[in-house]
Amino acid sequence: MAENWLDKVKWDENGLVPAIAQEKSTDKVLTLAWMNRESLAKTVATGEAHYWSRSRKRLWKKGEQSGNVQKVLEIRLDCDEDAVLIRVEQGGGIACHTGRHNCFFQKLDDGRWVTVDPVIKDPREIYGR
Repeated sequence: MAENWLDKVKWDENGLVPAIAQEKSTDKVLTLAWMNRESLAKTVATGEAHYWSRSRKRLWKKGEQSGNVQKVLEIRLDCDEDAVLIRVEQGGGIACHTGRHNCFFQKLDDGRWVTVDPVIKDPREIYGR
C-alpha cells in the first residue's frame, strides 16, 4: 500500500507544523503560519493555502476575508520533515493582515525594530474594522 504523504510530516505535540509561505515569482518570504493535517490536506485538495489559527483554534483559508488568496504552486518538506514550504502566487499583492506585501516588515536596526516596508492598503479597507 502506498505511504500516506501526510504521515511523513513530523507534527509537533499539538499536531502542527510550521508553514512558510514564499512568493514563487520573487522568492520573498511572505509569512510563517501553522498547519495541521486537515489544513495541509485541504491546501493540496483545493490548490489554495489553508492554515490553522492557533489563536482562534480553527482552520482558515488565506484570503477568506481579504480576498488575497494564496494560489499554491508547489509544496516542499524540509530535510528534518518538520517544516513545510508553500510556494505561492499571492493574490492582491498583500499577504499580511497589516496591509503589507509580507509579514516581515520590521528590521532590527541598532537594537530596535524599524518598520521598513509600507502599508499597501489600509487594513480597515480590507477587513472593514
